[in-house]
Amino acid sequence: MRILFTGGSGKAGKHVAPYLAEQGHQVTNADLVPLGHPDVADLRVDLTDTGEVYSALAGLATFDELDLAEKPTYDAVVHFAAVPAILLRPDSATYATNVLSTYNVLEAATRLGIPKVIFASSETTYGVCFAQGERRPLYVPVDEEHPTVPEDSYAMSKVANEVTARSFQARTGADVYGLRINNVIEPHEYAEMFPAFLTDPALRRRNIFAYIDVRDLGHMVQRCLETDGLGYEVFNVANPDMSVAATSDEVIERFYDGVAVRREMGRDETFYAIDKARELVGFDPQHSWRDVLDDPRA
Repeated sequence: MRILFTGGSGKAGKHVAPYLAEQGHQVTNADLVPLGHPDVADLRVDLTDTGEVYSALAGLATFDELDLAEKPTYDAVVHFAAVPAILLRPDSATYATNVLSTYNVLEAATRLGIPKVIFASSETTYGVCFAQGERRPLYVPVDEEHPTVPEDSYAMSKVANEVTARSFQARTGADVYGLRINNVIEPHEYAEMFPAFLTDPALRRRNIFAYIDVRDLGHMVQRCLETDGLGYEVFNVANPDMSVAATSDEVIERFYDGVAVRREMGRDETFYAIDKARELVGFDPQHSWRDVLDDPRA
């Protein structure tokens, strides 16, 4: 597939964009900062500028395309670009940048007839991650039906983007899939960060004790590219195990006392439910911190 990937120079994108190229896709990274990967074309695009977004999606990706009889069109857009958290820019700028850039991408992609858009939403939409003080889910495991009522500017922007995406899908009939991505972990971060998580599970409360290995995130995007006809859907994206050494029963007792537990939980099962992604697109994550670190309970 010919793919425009926004934000391919970010923490997740710098892994996922090359992964998609390895799968045989032609990938163009639309970002303010070049990725510099030999298998991914770079195009500097300000996604808050409507004209630049239209021009990027309607234009050539590489010089080789000049030799084609007709200019090719994009088959899909993967939209990861964003101000990635609170406290990086003023709240108003975070919200405005994320909402306007996503609107521009969705409008341009659907008006140009691109049949598939996959966009990055966030675990923060459930209102737990960046809450002032402690906020607990209404129930566990947290699935896609859980209310999304956050209070911070970043998560607000992601909820607004989901509404925008659903509206463009309804208007055009394109496939538009939102990924509520949990805390992205690069392979080297297991050794650097997880020993502390295994010692003190409270460090992971705001992430609902979950994580997503960036390699498995690439796999999820690939599965979405290969799955057609779902219309508008949102998916939780996480690894199947927790990011802590405590058992699910221990986590419930310590952190979720009084929270409704809707089904029996596996001993190490994530509280950030991924059943929907498994069932609808065949998401099958393969990586775990246990591949790198010893489980202290063993």
